[in-house]
Amino acid sequence: MAGALVAAAVAAVLSPPGRSVVHSLRKAVGVENAQTELFSLPARGRLLVSGKGGTWIVNADGSRRRLGVYRDAAFSPHGIFIAATKQNELVALDPKGNVRWTLPRRSPRFPAWTGSFTDTRIAYVAGGRLHVIAGDGTGDQVIGPAARIAPAWRPGPGHVVAYATRGKAVVYDVDSGRVLLRAPPGLPRKLAWSDDGKLLLVFRPVGLRVYDAHGHVVDQDDPSDATHDADAVFAPGTHRLAIIRIHGTQSDVFGAASFNGSGRFGQLVFSPGGRWLLVSWPTANQWVFVRAGHPRRIVGVSRISSQFGGFPRLDGWCCGG
Repeated sequence: MAGALVAAAVAAVLSPPGRSVVHSLRKAVGVENAQTELFSLPARGRLLVSGKGGTWIVNADGSRRRLGVYRDAAFSPHGIFIAATKQNELVALDPKGNVRWTLPRRSPRFPAWTGSFTDTRIAYVAGGRLHVIAGDGTGDQVIGPAARIAPAWRPGPGHVVAYATRGKAVVYDVDSGRVLLRAPPGLPRKLAWSDDGKLLLVFRPVGLRVYDAHGHVVDQDDPSDATHDADAVFAPGTHRLAIIRIHGTQSDVFGAASFNGSGRFGQLVFSPGGRWLLVSWPTANQWVFVRAGHPRRIVGVSRISSQFGGFPRLDGWCCGG
């Protein structure tokens, strides 16, 4: 049924009436009337982004702080700290950029932080292996061979992580040392969990799959030969996906939110609570905020590269007060 819902959403977005409405909104807001500065976020929380210009935090009021020159970054639970990577260091810092600890490792990438206020873990990839370390920088543990894909912690109790290894996705219980799930062969580009930890997204540009706890496919998306998917995310608090579909010189977001434009969209990230979806649009040098519910609203922001020293990657939108 979930697959049918996705198919229906695709049909609605790509139908002539649907395309006309979305296209007119894009023309009016996403391009012609886009803000020239990011004056504020449309929802609570803070954005974390990284790129050539370093790693930045963007606050809800539009103020932004450059944390330093890091490759990639991730919020800790509740957004109290940030894990980031340099060429040969894993770093933990606060939102003001003050470094709390560092760990020398060869080319660490893709930190992911999980846990409670008092018990946290960071997963990261270094030297072709998945590592897990405590949030205070102690007890670094090598789990096993890993591809250069960001690991994803399952929400909820315990410490269960999905990661890519030997051409497939694996779900591993760090506490027990047990493999809970091995997905069929096919190296993913992205792994993500639904908020309730019941579904795992294994994203590939051609052949997206969603698995339940028993390893059964409960949703999938297989683009035609002329198209591919660029990104997918679960809407917070739901099992619905928003997906970027690329076809020729056109991009569409469909599913949990919809938006359409020329060129290529890059990434998707939902605001805390899921009312807004941020679509990165590198070819237009824009971010587009799409209200996922009603009334429909779209807010475009241009000149993103000049505000961040290059067009940044979206690392997360976290933890509004």
